[in-house]
Amino acid sequence: MASHRKPRQRPLAGGTVRTAATLALAGAATATAFEGTSHADSQPTPAQVKAEVDRLYGDAEAATERYNGAKVKADEAERALSGLRDEAARKEDRLNTARRSLGAVAATQYRSGGLGPALQLAMATDPQDYLERASLLTRAGDRTAADVASVRRGLDEAGQLRDKAAGQLADLRARRDELAEQKAVIEGRIATAQRLLARLTAEERAAYEARSGGDAPAPAGATAPARLPGARTSAPPAPSDGSRAARAVAFAYAAIGKPYVWGATGPGSYDCSGLTQAAWKSAGVSLPRTTYTQINAGQRVTRDGLAPGDLVFFYSGVTHVGMYVGHGQMIHAPRPGSTVRLAPVDSMPWAGASRPA
Repeated sequence: MASHRKPRQRPLAGGTVRTAATLALAGAATATAFEGTSHADSQPTPAQVKAEVDRLYGDAEAATERYNGAKVKADEAERALSGLRDEAARKEDRLNTARRSLGAVAATQYRSGGLGPALQLAMATDPQDYLERASLLTRAGDRTAADVASVRRGLDEAGQLRDKAAGQLADLRARRDELAEQKAVIEGRIATAQRLLARLTAEERAAYEARSGGDAPAPAGATAPARLPGARTSAPPAPSDGSRAARAVAFAYAAIGKPYVWGATGPGSYDCSGLTQAAWKSAGVSLPRTTYTQINAGQRVTRDGLAPGDLVFFYSGVTHVGMYVGHGQMIHAPRPGSTVRLAPVDSMPWAGASRPA
């Protein structure tokens, strides 16, 4: 192919176009503010870098929860498709058996069908025996007709199953496209954040990492929540009453130090909603996968009514969750590059709380 000729490009699907545009705009904005400053007289301050990194990680966490929701739906679509395919295979097996049976009956009738019923009666050595056999054949014919009708119904049902499976396959492909879209957003935000963090000195980065467990200031314009009564920075003792909440809290304590990995549900790593889901699962309580569904699981509670084991949610989009453990403290999986840790509940913009059990 000539070197001047450009390869053909496949048209992008709508979701892919939106993702590409979103990433391009975000990248351009970041580049303008931070990476394009070589022509300016001043570099962004460490505080500006940290604020932008916070924003990028916040975007990545919101996209992670959308990814988690899409993953749930993709898994459901895949299970439904697998079930339809299994059902269709069983239906085809039954149809094939019925077809073989009908084929055998048809072949027998063809071989014995040379003489009409009246002639067969006239030539029979035992007319009574012939009449009895004829009655049996009539009943067999009725059964054959019923079998034919059953096969026809089976063919219709198999066709409907194939149509259903085709629709489920289309749904599965759409869910997988959504997964790829959110994955691209998450990885793009994290990569940009890491490039910005690399601009900081070792001391500045250490300071940022030290507060990344939830001690970050609220975004500009946000109203900082009032500190919970009795809040303190030391870890409160885990409840030991044997309740479900106590078992969930014990699980969360045991997870401290494990790395945050987006989309992870354990046992070696977690994202924020993966940690709370796994903790309550260990106590025998099934929670949905995402922050915005977990907040509606169980009973809503107020900030001043929190008890150990309650789920606490943050940011206007309900994009982060932790587990309250008492004395104004929670255990949560903060963000990429961090580990499960203890943090003050009042360190992030409050969104609500719920009690699963």
